[in-house]
Amino acid sequence: MKIKKIAFWLSTILLTALMCFSVYNYFFNHEAIRGFFEAMGYPTYIIYPLAIAKLLGLLAIWGNFSKWLKEWAYAGFFFNTILAFFAHYMIGDGSQMGAALGFVFVLTSYFTGKRVRP
Repeated sequence: MKIKKIAFWLSTILLTALMCFSVYNYFFNHEAIRGFFEAMGYPTYIIYPLAIAKLLGLLAIWGNFSKWLKEWAYAGFFFNTILAFFAHYMIGDGSQMGAALGFVFVLTSYFTGKRVRP
C-alpha cells in the first residue's frame, strides 16, 4: 500500500508540474505557443481556454470535491496528452516525449489514486 501511495503522490505532483509549466507558457510565452499551434494545424484561439481548463482540471484532482468531476479532469488530461503526443510526432519536432511522460503520469495518478484516495 505504501508503494501505491508514493506512486500516486509522485505521479500527481509530476503531472501538476507538467501542466503548470504548460499553463505558464500558454500565458507568458504566448507568441511561441501560437507558433507551435499554427505549425501543428491547431487554431490559436484555444490556447487560453486550454490553459484555463488545465488549471481547473488540476483543481478538480487536488480538491477532491467530486468523484465525477475528478473523472472528467483525468479524462481531459488523458485526451490532451494523447493528442499532444501525436501532434508533436506528426510534425516531427521531437517534443513528443513530454506528452508521453504526461500520459504516463495521468494513468499512474488515476489508477493508483483509485486505491489510495476515496
